[in-house]
Amino acid sequence: MPPQAHQWESPHQLETLDTLHTKEWLRRYQRIRRASEQLCEPLCTEDYVIQSMDDVSPPKWHLAHVTWFFEAFILTPFQPRYRTLDPAYDFLFNSYYETHGVPFPRPRRGTLSRPTVANVYRFRAHVDAAMAELLESPPPEHAEEILRRVELGLHHEQQHQELLLMDIKHILAQNPLCPAYRDDLSPPVEETPPGELAWLDHAAGIRPVGHDLASGFAYDNEGPPHRQFLEAFQLANRPVTNGEFLAFIEDGGYTRPELWLSDGWQQVGQAGWQAPLYWVKRDDDWHHFTLGGLRRVDLQAPVAHVSFFEADAYARWAGARLPSEAEWEVAARDVAVSGNFVESDHLQPVAAATLAPASSQLFGDVWEWTGSAYRPYPGFRTLPGTLGEYNGKFMSGQMVLRGGCCATPADHVRPTYRNFFPPHARWAFSGFRLAREA
Repeated sequence: MPPQAHQWESPHQLETLDTLHTKEWLRRYQRIRRASEQLCEPLCTEDYVIQSMDDVSPPKWHLAHVTWFFEAFILTPFQPRYRTLDPAYDFLFNSYYETHGVPFPRPRRGTLSRPTVANVYRFRAHVDAAMAELLESPPPEHAEEILRRVELGLHHEQQHQELLLMDIKHILAQNPLCPAYRDDLSPPVEETPPGELAWLDHAAGIRPVGHDLASGFAYDNEGPPHRQFLEAFQLANRPVTNGEFLAFIEDGGYTRPELWLSDGWQQVGQAGWQAPLYWVKRDDDWHHFTLGGLRRVDLQAPVAHVSFFEADAYARWAGARLPSEAEWEVAARDVAVSGNFVESDHLQPVAAATLAPASSQLFGDVWEWTGSAYRPYPGFRTLPGTLGEYNGKFMSGQMVLRGGCCATPADHVRPTYRNFFPPHARWAFSGFRLAREA
């Protein structure tokens, strides 16, 4: 999940940033930076350096990269007294900013035994001290721009906190010992049966889509706000569960080419998919690897770690389809952003404690695949300069997901938030809900 760009032209946002005391930003900076390190406290030193596949980055690299962001885009241009600990870090921890410099190749991040984990934490402390000094007394002529970039950098770090948990899970899952990241995760309150899936009606009409920049922070790919005509549609009141997906498996879902898109069917054959990622059969019973170790699959919880291809095949098997991202946003626009986020400390999708007659679990638990390709909204323009590399260049070969997941910080999600992954990706906490024509 690449970091995404902040839309900086909003007059409301500029006014807000001007009136906020910089000490409040320093406290927020310290809280979010501390959260990243707290996520890594259960790790052993050896866990920090593994790269289990090209899409996974070692935890050590995540910690260094988000620190590099503040150094490269705030301290270096705005703090003349700042001196980096090591000029090589600008090369090693640049993710993909080609206009900034030549990034170290992503698939080789796991070869970086040096700098050590201790040196990465030293790098973080060095940057944090410099950022504290800068935020205590920012130069007046640059204060507005500094605070804009701090806000973007903190949302960027929150994205990497989610990535940390995704990547740690994939790293530990490769170990035949099935080690738990933590053995003290909060258990679900109860395994509440989700009830029969219900369909909620949404009328046809012209609907607003996208983020109104006068209402707070947003990434540039969430705007400009625009109108879109939608035909009448129905959206499922909850995500598809593990039990429902198991019925798809038992009906030969992974062996029936008529259910799959061509690229998806090819992926099934090449990768040997037979179930969602992390699922294994033990004594004729399905288990899955979680951040709490190997557990029996909770049939009531939303299914996770499925690709767009799997979600699309299931929808076809069920006589339905995936919602468009506009349909999903219209359904979620007036729903409170609450749910099973990282603060719930389950770090795993769980069954809803209660099932409301309206939409349930739109936020948290699992990112929900939509049927929409990740493309720009009408009038979208990339930002000038290096920070403009956030979004525009990724608008090819990706599908949109909505709603956040059990590893997402709660204050990092909005109804307009557009996450995106390639259609074969499964290591994210990705699930789906169904839609159909009214």
